[in-house]
Amino acid sequence: MHVDVIVIGAGAAGLMCAGIAGQRGRTVLVLDHYPKLAEKIRISGGGRCNFTNRDLRPECYLSDNPHFCRSALSRYTVRDFIALVDKHRIPHHEKTLGQLFCDDSSQQIIDMLVAECEAGRVQWQRPSAVAGVAREGDGFRVETDRGPRFARSLVIASGGLTVPKIGATPFGYRVAEQFGLKVVPPKPALVPLALAPEWLARFGELSGASFDSNASCDGPVFREQTLLTHRGLSGPAILQASSYWQQAGGREPVLIDLLPDVDDAESWLQSSRPGGQTLASLLARQLPRRFAQQWVDFEGRGTWNAALVELPRATLADIARRLKGWAVQPSGTLGYNKAEVTLGGVDTRELDQKTMMARRIPGLYFVGEVVDVTGWLGGYNFQWAWSSGWCAGQAA
Repeated sequence: MHVDVIVIGAGAAGLMCAGIAGQRGRTVLVLDHYPKLAEKIRISGGGRCNFTNRDLRPECYLSDNPHFCRSALSRYTVRDFIALVDKHRIPHHEKTLGQLFCDDSSQQIIDMLVAECEAGRVQWQRPSAVAGVAREGDGFRVETDRGPRFARSLVIASGGLTVPKIGATPFGYRVAEQFGLKVVPPKPALVPLALAPEWLARFGELSGASFDSNASCDGPVFREQTLLTHRGLSGPAILQASSYWQQAGGREPVLIDLLPDVDDAESWLQSSRPGGQTLASLLARQLPRRFAQQWVDFEGRGTWNAALVELPRATLADIARRLKGWAVQPSGTLGYNKAEVTLGGVDTRELDQKTMMARRIPGLYFVGEVVDVTGWLGGYNFQWAWSSGWCAGQAA
């Protein structure tokens, strides 16, 4: 079989790319080894697919080459994808922080992408295993379990390493390395954090408790919920901070502001001294009661249980500092099974920012999660898939 474009990977970026290329008049073949189509889209957003974010900007992405994403995101924008969703009459709504979800089901986004592929007469070969790829003439030879396939352009949209149970593999990284392209070492991102046994001995029994917080790690501050688990910390605030913790090499602590609505914690503590209340009872007004008591015992090592009026001012200043910047040092993450996305991937310095083509390998493209561009939680990574897939689809 000879076609103009082979797309390996039938996820968000791959389907977007295939539909765009097909509608340009290119003959396109989509290959994917997993039996279910676009499974990551289907399970996302609690089954309703957080498909983009109105507040998107390039600063919401992590990469070793942070300015790379600007071109693709400006060439195919949030408005462009919303227009596509509206064209297919998919009802949607905005939740907090600019997040857009389907009203009904994420299957509608999959059906939309399939319809766009059908409009471009895209051909399918799935499930189908790919044994290898090779340069042949001015194109590429792809060895599949149904025989060799040939194309002038090859698009790798095979995703990252997250959620291996739905088919994630390192295939895309291996192809990049085969052609001599650099790969930024992948790590799980937007992922719950594991904590040391000493920490779990105190807080592990509070699994399920959550509280509003500010969380950060050598990067932006995220105001969302923090969730205690039997293995450490999770919740949107922690997932966001985890990407920056990973990018910093896991050496920095995650800082959690337990009193995000209190600007001056020391003055707040000082003004609360009259009346004989304890620190734990005061914090229980802002935090889950059991967590408040455990936090006081853990941080104060049993010395903060007296009435506030009995605690020295210097101690209150120390408590205030810790409340506004509780330093938690993770021991690791819960891995790719629990991660939303993969940090790292094909080094963007190897790719053309307008087309996503490898600069040194004409006709070879990388799109979506396999590339070293990782967005925040809340629809940012899907928008990267749409934008990068569109750019490659326009060029392949």
